[in-house]
Amino acid sequence: MESLKTVAQLCVEFGISVQELAERSGVDESRVLAIYLGRWTPSPTERDKVAAVFGLTRDKIIWGHTTPIQHIYGHGPQ
Repeated sequence: MESLKTVAQLCVEFGISVQELAERSGVDESRVLAIYLGRWTPSPTERDKVAAVFGLTRDKIIWGHTTPIQHIYGHGPQ
């Protein structure tokens, strides 16, 4: 069974920079950086474009947040 990898892991494995991934996929570089850092969960269309650069389908890549989401607003400790 294949192990799924993140976009960051695939970039390292394939020797592709964030800038190069953005150019090849046609996805905005700032969005690709956010995906790379695990700060953005891409749309299905963005997933397809990024996955195609690696010769994969979107279901072969780990997507989603790897950075914990912090809630800035709230009532705090009560």
